[in-house]
Amino acid sequence: MHDEVAAYVLGVLDEADHEAFERHLDTCGDCQAQLKELSEVPGRLDELKHSPTASEDSR
Repeated sequence: MHDEVAAYVLGVLDEADHEAFERHLDTCGDCQAQLKELSEVPGRLDELKHSPTASEDSR
């Protein structure tokens, strides 16, 4: 379970794994801490994807 934090944050777990991870997350302080650290990653990736520099790099 502990290695699924990134997949959870990125939204790539299937429904069953997502639900199982959320149950695990309720009681796991380590995963809660990792989730807090990684929670900004999707937004930052989206920002990078839409930044002018990213557009220039794809040329």
